[in-house]
Amino acid sequence: MLSDMIVFNGQLQTAVVEKLTQMSNLFNAASGGALILANADNMGDFTETAFWDNVGSSAIRDMDVYAAQSSVSNVDLTQSQINTVKAAKAFGPVAWTPAQLSWINKNPGEALSVISTTLAQSMLEAQVNRAIGAGVAAISNVAGATNDISASAGVTQTALNDTHAKFGDNSQSLSSQIMTGAVYHQLIGRALDNADQLFSEGTVTVIDILGKRTVVTDSPDLYVAGTPNKAHVLCLTPGAIMIEPNGDFVSNIDTPNGQLQLETTYQAQWSENIGIKGYSWDETNGGKSPITAELNTGSNWDAELALKNSAGAILIADADQ
Repeated sequence: MLSDMIVFNGQLQTAVVEKLTQMSNLFNAASGGALILANADNMGDFTETAFWDNVGSSAIRDMDVYAAQSSVSNVDLTQSQINTVKAAKAFGPVAWTPAQLSWINKNPGEALSVISTTLAQSMLEAQVNRAIGAGVAAISNVAGATNDISASAGVTQTALNDTHAKFGDNSQSLSSQIMTGAVYHQLIGRALDNADQLFSEGTVTVIDILGKRTVVTDSPDLYVAGTPNKAHVLCLTPGAIMIEPNGDFVSNIDTPNGQLQLETTYQAQWSENIGIKGYSWDETNGGKSPITAELNTGSNWDAELALKNSAGAILIADADQ
């Protein structure tokens, strides 16, 4: 019955949101807060945050108390702005036959659990991939944040340490790392045997490597496009990349006429804001409602803060060595 499908759809929406929130909270804690998947309610195409520029060191000057009086130049107190950008996502339509619909009506609790868990897990993985793609693009677009040894070397603890050194005396703030399974096993093969698993959901695993949280996932953006033997490793600070679902998840179940057999479809859509610590979405270059390719374009993210205060650094290495 139509009324049964409407009730089922409402229950499914609630179940998906609840399961995704639970998974996100577990993931955030396990990853040390480097990638934050958090519910929000952002309005408009962008969320703009203004901040005061730090004039401290530039305003300090020498003063000779015996020198003749002379004028000095002002150091202006200025503001900069960091923007996050809203992007849309959709799921489906997914179709099933009347026989499957009758199964759902007979056991709606089981159907809710199966569909909501699958969809929530898919949304979590998509959010992690979206965060990684944007983070790789923004950070690798800054030369000072990039340690590229891919022409001659693979991933080692020395290479990771050299990447951390990009942050100088603030390197201790790099608390988490993100790498592929192949890179992780490179490290294991070099006698790194103290990895403790902290979180696992689908194809995303979080482990502890030498005291640092390390997210292990074969996200496509951890490979260098066109050069599969090269891999990215992100070294991130807490709060480096944030994905904020905006609480606008909506879905619909429909069984239209006109087909040889009745066919029920399910479709959903929602929006998320993407923000990177120390970087601002370039509204002119990137535009509104960006798709994945635009989010993964480095020139669409402008570095606004000093490297030591930003999202992190990146290692590019030969995945085969």
